[in-house]
Amino acid sequence: MMDLTLPRPASPQSYTVPVDPGRTWVKDPRIVIDAPPDTEVDPAPDGRWPTSAIRTGRCGVVSPRALRMADGSYRLYYTQIRPRPGFPAGANDYDTSTSRILSASSADGDSWTPDPGVRLTPQQGAAGDLRVVSSEVVAVPGESGSLRMYFECCPGSQSAATSIRSAISDDGGWEWELEPGVRLDTGDRGVNTPRITYLQDGGVRLYFYERDRGVLSAVSRDGGLTFAEEPGIRIEQNGPLDSTAAFSPEVMKIAGGGYRMYYAGYSANNRAQILAATSEDGFTWHKEAEPAIVPTEGAPDAAKCSELSILQLPGRSGGSRLRIFYEACDGTAVNQRGVWRIMSAVAELSL
Repeated sequence: MMDLTLPRPASPQSYTVPVDPGRTWVKDPRIVIDAPPDTEVDPAPDGRWPTSAIRTGRCGVVSPRALRMADGSYRLYYTQIRPRPGFPAGANDYDTSTSRILSASSADGDSWTPDPGVRLTPQQGAAGDLRVVSSEVVAVPGESGSLRMYFECCPGSQSAATSIRSAISDDGGWEWELEPGVRLDTGDRGVNTPRITYLQDGGVRLYFYERDRGVLSAVSRDGGLTFAEEPGIRIEQNGPLDSTAAFSPEVMKIAGGGYRMYYAGYSANNRAQILAATSEDGFTWHKEAEPAIVPTEGAPDAAKCSELSILQLPGRSGGSRLRIFYEACDGTAVNQRGVWRIMSAVAELSL
């Protein structure tokens, strides 16, 4: 969640909401970004295809990241998964896929049009022919107009260790250049789904997922280049709804005090829902027992509601509202992997 129209976008104000939305989300049945159909061998980044086209999960779109740009428009960064050459199963078997980061634009935050061009290829992101995933685009502290994209670099199989790297853009988020070094690397533990928040004292907090542990955090004192892990686990994957995985945290600061987090929880490999937690300080978190968004039978999210991002928008009749974008899986393929698409839901905020 990032608002670049603010005078100081690299501050806690960039992810502050007036009130806590709780679990008041209403799903939008429209597909925000659809997967390329099976017939697309090399899908155009700005391609748009009929909803009736055949899709069996060979291609997919995941990992949405939404933000308000400096000119007041909206942009959605997301990951498109495709088959690697010689591996037709593609996204139905993660190790046979490649992925790249694309974007879409919107004037109102409701209707989206895929943008031409690729924002970041796996080759540009030091992942070879494999995967760059889970982009987090934020303002660079102290830099006028520069943006930084944190992303998961996956140069090996799904079981191999991953790291968090970054790229810089000086043209409003269209062209990206890889920054030297690694922002976070925990060796063989594997880290992903980076999320950035700004601290009142000028520090930068990075929330991330560590494989088999849950949501952890690290803090930077040099503007987001180097991070030191904080002790403990922010969200442990030990509950009935997140025993398999707890990841992809989206954190909001509430104007009246406290913080709200939404995150993806897997209760099994073939079942995911969006869960919630609250905190007084952004460090110690308390899970809520009830999920915020759950799969709907027969819908594009019938098996999984997973990795997510939130955008603050003007309300329909004054005030404001939030739109949550999430990756949705319909469970129609073997082992309920299915087709991955980007869906959304809305919460109207009562002030």
